[in-house]
Amino acid sequence: MPAIKNKDSFSRKPPTWCPGCGLYGILEAMKRAAVSLQLDPASMVIVTGIGCHGRFPNYFLSYGFHGLHGRVVPVASGIKLVNPELKVIGLSGDGDAYSIGLNHLLHAARRNLSLLILVVNNRVFALTQGQASPTSPRGFISISTPQGKVEPPLDGLKLALGAGATFIARGFSGEVDHLAFLIERGLNHRGFALIDVLSPCVTYNKINTYDWYKKHIEILNQHKSMPEDLNQAWSWLNREDKFILGVLYSATRETLEEMILPDKRKTIAGLELRPEVEKVMALMEKFK
Repeated sequence: MPAIKNKDSFSRKPPTWCPGCGLYGILEAMKRAAVSLQLDPASMVIVTGIGCHGRFPNYFLSYGFHGLHGRVVPVASGIKLVNPELKVIGLSGDGDAYSIGLNHLLHAARRNLSLLILVVNNRVFALTQGQASPTSPRGFISISTPQGKVEPPLDGLKLALGAGATFIARGFSGEVDHLAFLIERGLNHRGFALIDVLSPCVTYNKINTYDWYKKHIEILNQHKSMPEDLNQAWSWLNREDKFILGVLYSATRETLEEMILPDKRKTIAGLELRPEVEKVMALMEKFK
């Protein structure tokens, strides 16, 4: 199938998220990035977890897999190792990625498997009606924290950088062009790429709104070069007055698939498995 040059051609059906949901901006940014890179929908796989983001494959034209809560990364990892030629994108939420799925995320970063992980960070468990999530700010009042959240918010980018991620970035669903730029860079990165997307939940988070974010973000001017300075990355991540948007760190290191796949010219997906399947079926017959 030839590459699609019209972003609307990546549409599968109209979305049904709440009006104003940040996911609309993420969907639009994904389409723009795919067109800019002239990607074939058949070359892309989007893996989602449990959350409002989970319906994403219903709306974006590509292969898709909707998995269990917190298991986006292991499913995406299996797909990438079986067929490294695919562009594999894991789409997760802040609860999905930074709570039950956090261990998978950190080990994928450590291994430097070539995945792009987009975390839809709305700082609340939106699908289950507004409980505080790992990224909710201190004092956040919700049905699970009626007296206000007491612990500080978790920063997934800091954890991923500490685990060895070779590409980390932060975007905002209200800045679609900039987010499309980040997605392009993440898709072209050789190795593990994590983009934390600040994405307002208009239904359950009345604090971190579009207007609030516009006052608390600063966008880096970096269309010509990507930063490779770890100290600078930590400095940006430790800013307390602003969320710094952009590619915060990008480096080159050998990827997991390059280290473990025996024949780089033959993908597992392209192997003839019929003899092995027949052996397994014959073995199963013995236990009937």
